[in-house]
Amino acid sequence: MQVQAGQRNSLTDVSGLLVGHHYALDPDATLGSGAATGSTVVFAPGGATAAVDVRGGGPGTRETDVLDLATTVRQVNALLFTGGSAYGLAAADGVMRWLEERREGVPMDATDPSRVVPIVPAAVVYDLPLGAWDIRPTADFGYRAADAAALDFERGVVGAGVGARAGALKGGIGSASVVIGEGVAAGATVSALVVANSAGSAFDPRTGLPWGVGTDGPDHFGLRPPTAEQLAHANTLPAKGMRLNTTIGVVATDAPLNPTGCQRLATAAHDGLARAIRPAHAPFDGDTFFALATGNWEPPESFPLPPAFPPDVFLVDVLCTAAALCVERAIVDAILSAHSVGEVPAYSALFPR
Repeated sequence: MQVQAGQRNSLTDVSGLLVGHHYALDPDATLGSGAATGSTVVFAPGGATAAVDVRGGGPGTRETDVLDLATTVRQVNALLFTGGSAYGLAAADGVMRWLEERREGVPMDATDPSRVVPIVPAAVVYDLPLGAWDIRPTADFGYRAADAAALDFERGVVGAGVGARAGALKGGIGSASVVIGEGVAAGATVSALVVANSAGSAFDPRTGLPWGVGTDGPDHFGLRPPTAEQLAHANTLPAKGMRLNTTIGVVATDAPLNPTGCQRLATAAHDGLARAIRPAHAPFDGDTFFALATGNWEPPESFPLPPAFPPDVFLVDVLCTAAALCVERAIVDAILSAHSVGEVPAYSALFPR
């Protein structure tokens, strides 16, 4: 598949999406003290078709049932990713308030456009051990993250990635995008945003390179193998003491997918996760991926197919391949963009480029 990175190499290369963060991070935050948590909002003005695939055994979510293929509502107005474990789901209240003020939601009264119900599915990461246990995102975090939504956004130790850890390393927010250059999806954009907060390792203990460079190779990310001393030191780092962890995120496309196509896209996102984090989908993980389709790209005419097949099956197949690649790249981006917090070292501190 021929692809090239989008203009920003980020989720917002899919037109119709904006991203905002709000977080609290004390300069002296460490395990058990200080503030180190936050929220990230993906805003889809006017709504976007959506789906979700939950693979972890211990998810923390809100409004994911509404995305079941058998339910009635077909679109969401925003997604929330947040720290704070289940406590952090309170941040969704603030996102809903922000959307209601802007009349973004499902219209409920034809005579009063202010009467809307915003649809805001959410997923959390378990980041409570980094920073003080009782400092968690509130509704105000969600409101401020939504208010900060823009085309350009920071990566690394920001938003929902502030308290994230990827195995022994500091985790964070990462993003990536591709524009497909040929075939039935030529010109379509696929992108991903990931909060890397895994129990599994983000790098190969034999080489020191992130697992997620497997498809593109280390040169794509400007990486070289570490020295023997650097690798030996990295392999002595203790694993996370708590196995309650989650990698969450979203894949998106500007293709006009229906909820079933979005569901396939969310499923494929987990392929990218499994390439970049090992192991993934453990019993205590909450690994969850959403998919969004904005429909701002016009596909070419589809090939005639037997009625047993959906007319967009070839398009969905290509988009799924791109979605897995974007997740893989986004996880590497999260690891490389992070900086050390307290005693949790960043990849860049262990393996300087």
